[in-house]
Amino acid sequence: MSNTEEYNVVVLGSGEAGKYLAWTLASEGKRVAVVERRYVGGSCPNIACLPSKNVIHSAKVASYLRRAAEFGLPAADGPVDMAAVRDRKRKMVDGLVEMHVQKYRASGAELVMGSGTFIAPRTIEVVFGGGGKRTLRGETVVVCTGSRAQIDDTPGLKEARPLTHVEALELDRVPEHLVVLGGGYIGLELAQAMRRLGSRVTVVERNGALIHREDPDVTAAVGELFRDEGIEISTGTMLTRVEGASGETVRLYGTRGGADVMIEGTHLLAAAGRTPNTDGIGLERAGIGIDHRGHVKVNERLQTTAPNVWAVGECAGSPYFTHIAYDDFRVVHDNLAGGSRVTTGRQVPFCLFTDPELARVGLSERAAKERGTAYRLAKIPMGSVLRTRTLSETRGFMKALIQADGDRILGFTAFGVEAGEVMAVVQVAMAAGLPYTALRDTVFTHPTIAEGLVVLFSALPGRT
Repeated sequence: MSNTEEYNVVVLGSGEAGKYLAWTLASEGKRVAVVERRYVGGSCPNIACLPSKNVIHSAKVASYLRRAAEFGLPAADGPVDMAAVRDRKRKMVDGLVEMHVQKYRASGAELVMGSGTFIAPRTIEVVFGGGGKRTLRGETVVVCTGSRAQIDDTPGLKEARPLTHVEALELDRVPEHLVVLGGGYIGLELAQAMRRLGSRVTVVERNGALIHREDPDVTAAVGELFRDEGIEISTGTMLTRVEGASGETVRLYGTRGGADVMIEGTHLLAAAGRTPNTDGIGLERAGIGIDHRGHVKVNERLQTTAPNVWAVGECAGSPYFTHIAYDDFRVVHDNLAGGSRVTTGRQVPFCLFTDPELARVGLSERAAKERGTAYRLAKIPMGSVLRTRTLSETRGFMKALIQADGDRILGFTAFGVEAGEVMAVVQVAMAAGLPYTALRDTVFTHPTIAEGLVVLFSALPGRT
């Protein structure tokens, strides 16, 4: 390996944790290289979080236009120009990519665009699409290869060439009838967006409810929202085979409640899980172990089984959220500096960006009962928050779990307008160890959604 180039740090993959480690360490004087196969900045700014929210917002605007008469405005219910929706998204992505390129330049980290594979411990060979290759070795190496949509082995599914979120966000025409396979985050967000953009939509979920791990009142509320918007729901459906081709005609065969079912559509979106991008990158040649699900094995400090090799984000089995990947960056950065930061015990907030949003941090009622954790419950309809009435957005509820024999907030769930923003207020209180009374007694601006926290925590029953 006489042509091997030596670096202080080599990062394989430019996703959230990897890019922030690269920028930060390079700014601190380290010689850093980041190897990226395709998407500068990772999936979030290119094909996932931000592009999907861009399209979701276009869909929300479309829904407002259809509700125009409700607000005293002229009705507008014409067809959506899906190519224009796509182009708006592309323009945003181009700007984000340029922003990332500028950050690489400013930090001094080197961005190497090519396919990277481990050929030896802490040594990565990068092959370029136009020919040629380089070999990079780092004193420290970080694996940040992310995940991809999972296409399972249902007969005929792969042959049907289903859309994933990547292709769905590139559509230039509204599907006539989109069948969404999976009732989780990605499937639900895109199902509602496509329905609002003009598609007929059917969601097929193997479990008995959409987002089935959440509390029954949450799954019921989301199901009611979808039905009200004209989205067909087929839960408890086990597929046996798929026929046809997405973009033409596709048929899904399966069983539900002991009966045979067949669902036909023009397009199929596979959104029934994700798998880590750890295959085919030579981890075994670097002494980096993986678990039974394909995630890189890491400890609570995100160290792998190989010396001086770390793994971050989804490929390491961290919860599949960009904000958790950013915290993985902080964990590794602190540990490289001699600290002892760990991933255990950290908050894992989430927000489902349907309209309205679903947001939760901490324990759900389901989780509390499974753990045998006693709690007091405060719950109010979103209509009790007066701001929602000014917006004509009263759907949903807020609820909070409080210690049965104390004042600590155990968990918070909101299904309603701006739920994610309100959750952040509660999350800060939880992180600071504040009692629920701190929020109950705060003077919030009127009328805001956050003001609803006063109403919520004032509704908490007394200790028993």
